[in-house]
Amino acid sequence: MKKIALAAALTVAASTAFAGGMVEPTMEPEVVAQATSSSASGIVVPLLLLVVLAAAVSSN
Repeated sequence: MKKIALAAALTVAASTAFAGGMVEPTMEPEVVAQATSSSASGIVVPLLLLVVLAAAVSSN
């Protein structure tokens, strides 16, 4: 009796594992991060140049 119960349990477990059949895998779309430029980065370099120029003029 134990062998029959074990065989029935294994049969049920094995049949549910293949219940869905083969499904074609789906590919997720690739995430691409857009490069953003901030307005602050465009103004930092000229401000640094002005500071260096002002320091050079004040030292003379």
